[in-house]
Amino acid sequence: MTFSVNQLEEARRALEAPLYADVGGDVAVSFEFSPPKTDKAEVNLWQSIETLCPLNPRFLSVTYGAGGSTRNRTHATVARIARETDVPAAAHLTCVEATREEIDAIAQDYWAAGVRHIVALRGDPPAGATSYAPHPGGYENAAALVAGLKRLHPFEISVAGYPEAHPSSESQAADLDNLKRKLDAGANRAITQFFFEPDTFFRYRDAAAAAGIDAEIVPGIMPIGSFAGVQKMAAMCGTTVPGWLVRLFDGLEDQPGARQLVAATVAAELCRKLYAGGVKQLHFYTMNKAELSFAICHLLGVRAQPAKERAAA
Repeated sequence: MTFSVNQLEEARRALEAPLYADVGGDVAVSFEFSPPKTDKAEVNLWQSIETLCPLNPRFLSVTYGAGGSTRNRTHATVARIARETDVPAAAHLTCVEATREEIDAIAQDYWAAGVRHIVALRGDPPAGATSYAPHPGGYENAAALVAGLKRLHPFEISVAGYPEAHPSSESQAADLDNLKRKLDAGANRAITQFFFEPDTFFRYRDAAAAAGIDAEIVPGIMPIGSFAGVQKMAAMCGTTVPGWLVRLFDGLEDQPGARQLVAATVAAELCRKLYAGGVKQLHFYTMNKAELSFAICHLLGVRAQPAKERAAA
């Protein structure tokens, strides 16, 4: 890995300073949410959005259920973000169980609602399926979806990156080839699957550069709310859960307050080390809860801004 003089100076300051005192607050953040399933969940979601919006995020993204199962709720949430906040909204869109015409119509609706950013994904197999298969008449993969979206409108497009390779990939080299196809099709950046050790990201960033990828690669950060839940997600997406992390969370199942403190410490330390390695963009998987992400951003020097200052930024 090659560092510039400025990056080396930032690394020295971040590693030698007391805690986070000299992390400069020059980190750009974004936050991911899931569409709410109940009225109570919607209230909680909007409380989280209202808490995090003053941090002036680059965008707020909203996920899309397997097989388009949350299509209407995703659209309603994204449209409300676009309508009621001063933060750009990003809508997840997948290839699963829809024709090209159906997906194009959804994208057109997003554009009409003022949404200019799409997170374009192949998507997981629908319930009951053991592997992914393109829908007849649909987009065959994320690269084709990116190209199709670009034909419709000049969307800003983010795609997924996998520091430990997608579970269905033959190898990391094949996985990086797929990422390059998505970026060559018109995507602006990759947002990574979550990981727990900074070297995992740095090795991936170096491998991507060696593969000729020069687009922005944003680390995806998963603050741990439920350790059992994160272990389950990690098993599904091929993310390594290191032994030291298991030991840290052992015995905290019935201690939610202590678990939250440990979770914030672990994620903030990961972010601090990424910052020391030159990372200036972070994407948080919030699980629709604001506290952990807000605390981590605070430690990194990202502070709430009045609405007027956010509008001018």
